[in-house]
Amino acid sequence: MKFFMDFAAGSLNKYGEELCGDKVEFISEADGFIAVLSDGLGSGVKANILATLTSKIAITMLKEGLPIEDVVDTIIHTLPICSVRKLAYSTFTIIKVNQEGMVYIVEFDNPSIFFMREGKIQSLEKETREINGRIIHESHFKLQQKDTLVFVSDGVIHAGVGMVLNLGWSWKEVAQYLQSLGVEDLPAKKITSLLLGVCEDLYIEKPGDDTTVATIKVTEPKLATLFSGPPCDKNQDSIVVEELMQTKGKKIVCGGTAANIVSRELGREVTTSFNIIDPRIPPIGHIKGIDLVTEGVLTIQGAVEKLEQVKVSKDLDFLYQEDGASLLARMLFEECTHLKILIGRAINPAHQNPDFPNALSIKLNILHRLEEVLTSLGKIVSVVYY
Repeated sequence: MKFFMDFAAGSLNKYGEELCGDKVEFISEADGFIAVLSDGLGSGVKANILATLTSKIAITMLKEGLPIEDVVDTIIHTLPICSVRKLAYSTFTIIKVNQEGMVYIVEFDNPSIFFMREGKIQSLEKETREINGRIIHESHFKLQQKDTLVFVSDGVIHAGVGMVLNLGWSWKEVAQYLQSLGVEDLPAKKITSLLLGVCEDLYIEKPGDDTTVATIKVTEPKLATLFSGPPCDKNQDSIVVEELMQTKGKKIVCGGTAANIVSRELGREVTTSFNIIDPRIPPIGHIKGIDLVTEGVLTIQGAVEKLEQVKVSKDLDFLYQEDGASLLARMLFEECTHLKILIGRAINPAHQNPDFPNALSIKLNILHRLEEVLTSLGKIVSVVYY
C-alpha cells in the first residue's frame, strides 16, 4: 500500500452508563483500510447493541466487496425494533480506502466528517441519494500524504449543552479547534485524545451523551522486523539473521539466545547495559547494526501490557521511559506501521527449569499477544516461523 492509515479511536460513555452507545470497527490490511463509526439510538445497552450490529454488519459486508445499497438494506432489516420509540435506528459513518489511496465515504445522520489537508479544513463534494427511505451522503477523492480525517458521533458537537455552553459545541467550532492543533505533526492517537479531552472538559466530566472520536492520519509506511527465539534447526540460524538484516526499517532482537545467534552470525559483540530502570524489566543490550536488543519474554510481556494501555489511555507518558519494555512498545507504536516477526520455535532449555516462572515457558503465547495488540492498533503484522 502506498499509504498507511494511522488510526485511533476513543469514547466517553454517557454519564451513569456502563456501556457506550457508539461503536467503532476497523480493518487495516495490505490492500486497503475500512473504518465504521456507528451511533445507536439512545444510550446504554440497547444503543450499544444497535451500534455494534451496525458496525459489524457494515465492515463485514464491505470487506467482502458488497455494494453500499446491500449494506444499508441489511442494516435496516437486521436491527431490532426499539419497543419504546418503535424505531430500529443507528447512524453511521463509513470510510473505505484502497491501496491507491482512493477514499470512499458514506455518511448517514452522523456529523459531517472533518477533512484536513495542509492543516486546513477542506470542503468535500458530496452526492446525496436515497436507499430504502434512508438519505445517505457519499464522497470520493484521492488522499495525499499527511491528510487527516476526523469523524465523530453527535456527542462531540453537543458537548457542553446546558453546562459550559448553552447550545453545545458547533461543527464549525470543532473544525476551528482541529485547525488550531497543527494536526500535520500529530499522530492519530494524539489528535483523538486532545479532542476527547476538550469534550470531557465541556461536559465537566459528566457527558450528557455518548461521545466518540475517530481519526485517520495518512502516513508513509514504516517497516520493522523483530526476531525472537532460536530456530528449530540450527542450520537456519544464518537464514533468519540474513532475513533480519536484509529487511528495510527497524531491526529488533528480543531474547538472549536470539541476541547470541545474531552476534555470532554477524561477528559482532553483544554488550549488556547494567542500567536497571525498572526492576521488573531486565536491562537492554547492544549489537552494532541492530536498533534495539532486549531480553525476551519478560520484556515482550511488559511491552504488550503497555501497548494494551495505549488503546485506552489519553496520556501516553508511560511510553516515554527508558526500560526495555517501554523502548520496545514505543518503537512498535510510533516508529512502525508494518511489522514482520521472525519466531524461532526451538524450546530454550533454560525455560524448562522448574525454578523459572511459568511466564518463561509461554514465549509463543506472548508473541501472539503482541501480534494481536499491534493489529488492534492498526498495524500490519506478518509472522514467519523457523
